[in-house]
Amino acid sequence: MHKTAATPLAAIYVVLVVYASLSPFSGWRDQGIALGSFLLAPMPRYWTWFDIWINVVGYMPLGGLLTLSALRSGRVRFPVLLPCVFASGLSLVMETTQSFIPVRVASREDWLLNSAGALLGAVATMVLERLGAIDRWSQFRERWFVEKSRGGLVLLLTWPLALLFPPAVPFGLGQVYERMEAQVALLLSGTPFLDWLPVPDIELQPLLPSAELLCVFMGLLIPCLLSFCVTRAGLRRVWFALGLLLLGLLVAGLSALLSWGPDHAWSWIDAPTRLAMLLVLVLAPLLAALPTRASAALLLLLLGVYLTLLNQAPASAYFTLTLQDWEQGQFIRFHGLAQWLGWLWPYATLLYVLARVWSGDVKN
Repeated sequence: MHKTAATPLAAIYVVLVVYASLSPFSGWRDQGIALGSFLLAPMPRYWTWFDIWINVVGYMPLGGLLTLSALRSGRVRFPVLLPCVFASGLSLVMETTQSFIPVRVASREDWLLNSAGALLGAVATMVLERLGAIDRWSQFRERWFVEKSRGGLVLLLTWPLALLFPPAVPFGLGQVYERMEAQVALLLSGTPFLDWLPVPDIELQPLLPSAELLCVFMGLLIPCLLSFCVTRAGLRRVWFALGLLLLGLLVAGLSALLSWGPDHAWSWIDAPTRLAMLLVLVLAPLLAALPTRASAALLLLLLGVYLTLLNQAPASAYFTLTLQDWEQGQFIRFHGLAQWLGWLWPYATLLYVLARVWSGDVKN
């Protein structure tokens, strides 16, 4: 039996799949559709490759993570069958519940494609286990990472996924103040508690180029510092941080490509962003030599400044339009999978590092 990062990752993925499948959480009603009737519906007349691809690929990580968790825990007798049954059952429940959501359509084909994706992910994981890839990963993890690094690795693995949802500022995760304020005001509308909300003297102002540079710089350096907290000292920290930065850059480019098209995949890299990226490439290898406790302290300091500065800026009108395209267009399936990760990742990192420091796990 082994503790594995696959278990919390699978739990996170289940929650995000549920959110992505059942959003939006408004306007639900009984539409007079018999539950399960979609299972006997005629074949759809029109198909798109996007629908096929996203339904299969969307459930492949779930099947793979559940199977990996079963293999590593040693508590499941059928490490492929049971994860596939669970994933297929989850998809069936989600499709059935969509009968109550006017903007969603319950689909037998989506359920079958989801189930096929989970099966592919589970079989691929089992094949890798038979080839010894999982054992080699365990050996690699013991050489590269400190003990009790599971939570940090989960955060580092979810950071690129959080970048899939287009941020208003490059690598600017955790910008939630403006949206939370609007949602709270909507929730309290028509009640006397609405007057309790603070009214700002001035509206939020766009970030100056210098402030944008600082946000991008901290947005890239924070995951590097987090990696220093869980990676063993030496050149391993440098190589891991550089690989993490490269992955983050590629995912940010993919997000821009999905949002604005291939011609604008790298148009977000303006002068402040380029300078911030250069500074991180220079400073990250130098900071890799810091003791783990010092890396954690610097990480907490930067997180406080980063979230404060980022949440003092409004989202641009162009970004808001892009956000609507994601939430109302074909990217609605990505809505829950990436948006909440982008909002919550810095706060989860803050809580994780504080918990590590408080428990005494962070040592020099």
